[in-house]
Amino acid sequence: MQNGPILLVEDVPNVLELLEVTLRFKGYQVNSARNGLEALESLQRERPALIITDILMPKMDGYALVHRLRSNPETRSIPIIFLSATYVSPEDRDFALKLGAARFIEKPIDTEDFLLTVAEILTNGPGTVPTPLQDRLFYRGYRERLEQKLRHKNAQIERIERLIPTLPKEQRPSFKVMLEQAKGDRANIEAELRDTYRMLDQLKEEK
Repeated sequence: MQNGPILLVEDVPNVLELLEVTLRFKGYQVNSARNGLEALESLQRERPALIITDILMPKMDGYALVHRLRSNPETRSIPIIFLSATYVSPEDRDFALKLGAARFIEKPIDTEDFLLTVAEILTNGPGTVPTPLQDRLFYRGYRERLEQKLRHKNAQIERIERLIPTLPKEQRPSFKVMLEQAKGDRANIEAELRDTYRMLDQLKEEK
């Protein structure tokens, strides 16, 4: 049974609004955060019954957030659903489940399936929560996911940049918006990678 609100962690405003409206329409209490750091602040104020988080976000992404939660005995048992439009490869999904996610849902979201998944977890529980990954194993796997995603994002940006000059003028503005979004995503990935390299270096020194 639900005991506490659902915490939504999503940095895209229209996606966050859609999820909030969808859940509240079904009677769920909802708290929201726009990145992992805001989610941690929300958890200090109120413990949620379920966390639903995107993966690619600024400041602290979903992978880093869930590793932090699973490493803390006080938050280890909170069930978590991952959402993602970017991290959708089998390796991305496997890494998410190794971190202890109860479910992994790809965007765009099928609202009926989404609501059924939420109801099942809140009613039946998430199942067995795996032992948290050791920091070294987490950061190695995290680095691999980030490096793969950075390669993909760079290729996507190059495609858009090549395409824009060939488009009719009326189509260019929407693709320029797409380009800026892709560059923003790349900046987030690069920032997470820098932090990950730092952590791996630190862990080597501690051996």
